Amino acid sequence: MSFENRRAAGIKSSPSMAIAMAAKKLAAEGHDIIDLSLGEPDFEPPPHVAEAAVEAIRKGGIRYGAPAGMESLRQAIVRKFKAENGLDYSTDEVMVANGAKQILFDVFLATLEAGDEVIIPTPCWVSYGDIVSLHGGTPVYVTCGADAGFKLSAEQLEAAITPKTRWLMLNSPSNPTGAIYSSEEYRRLAGVLERHPRVLVVSDEIYEHVLLNDTPFVSFGKACPQLRDRTLIVNGVSKAYAMTGWRLGYAAGPKALISTLNKMQSQSVSCVSPVAQAAAIAALTGDQAFVGEGARTFARRAKIVASRLVEIEGIDFTAPDGAFYAFIGVQQLIGRKTADGVVLGDDTAFAACLLQTFGLSSVPGAAFAAPGFIRLSIAASESELESACERLANMVRSLKP
Repeated sequence: MSFENRRAAGIKSSPSMAIAMAAKKLAAEGHDIIDLSLGEPDFEPPPHVAEAAVEAIRKGGIRYGAPAGMESLRQAIVRKFKAENGLDYSTDEVMVANGAKQILFDVFLATLEAGDEVIIPTPCWVSYGDIVSLHGGTPVYVTCGADAGFKLSAEQLEAAITPKTRWLMLNSPSNPTGAIYSSEEYRRLAGVLERHPRVLVVSDEIYEHVLLNDTPFVSFGKACPQLRDRTLIVNGVSKAYAMTGWRLGYAAGPKALISTLNKMQSQSVSCVSPVAQAAAIAALTGDQAFVGEGARTFARRAKIVASRLVEIEGIDFTAPDGAFYAFIGVQQLIGRKTADGVVLGDDTAFAACLLQTFGLSSVPGAAFAAPGFIRLSIAASESELESACERLANMVRSLKP
């Protein structure tokens, strides 16, 4: 007996999460595993964040709250957008959710009709397409290769838009590539979108503060103010403040859309934990030194990984500008044989061999709609990253034509 409807049956579990669980199982069995599959900071939130959560519990009054989130937190988010992004929103144009992923889930639940299309530049985060499909939409993947900086061009966007296009999904800095769109690149995309007023934009900016070099971050909303009335900015505290497990994301957009998202939330999760919201207020309004130090830590690690990867013959690597991943091309190695004579038919087989034989957990590019790559998280200690690069180099050297 099947308990799934057609939509559920067509959805996969998160590939990165599944690989992480497989790596944890091998480690629990006693294998020497370096797990670089999941994307989360490997350090704890700043102390004042944890203290704010504990204080909220001590004070009591942890009850149901407004679906949109605490007024005080939304005020802090409004101030954040103004101070850091130059964007003016009111509190009724801001909402809080259980992670940025829930916002995306609610957006497509609330706005997609059967057959509506969502343009998704690839490589893309593993969940975008499945969330769209689950709500009856059609993900339209547009390949953006390394030669284009892994970024969507205006010409590609124009060619992808059809009468069924409802949303354009953007992500900068990008997971998995670390690509960052410039103001000019955004404005060129906006020039296309202005000719197609039905198309809405969701800009996932969760890695805003994880910058690895001098390439600046700019919010899509700041670069393209003329599209304010059809743009949703998605962000959260997970990456910048090492609060992945707290599950707190937030969004800003047109009042009518935010109201609709709040309605979706009221009928699903009701509200976000007040404890997590108290912690998020402390994160957004407290000392921001932690954010800068985290970015500098990831930048040091990115340089270490880049210096090691460039020494490995047979792989292709473009150093990321943001986020905390190394997206590595292994196309030249597909079709080669392992020491046991097994042919590596694709990037999934490559990643499986890397984990099973060399103890390094990665995510195959196919999970990001970009076959021929693997992704390594650089959210690990420098010694672990050195060892990880050595294990990858050992695997590459072991392969036979």
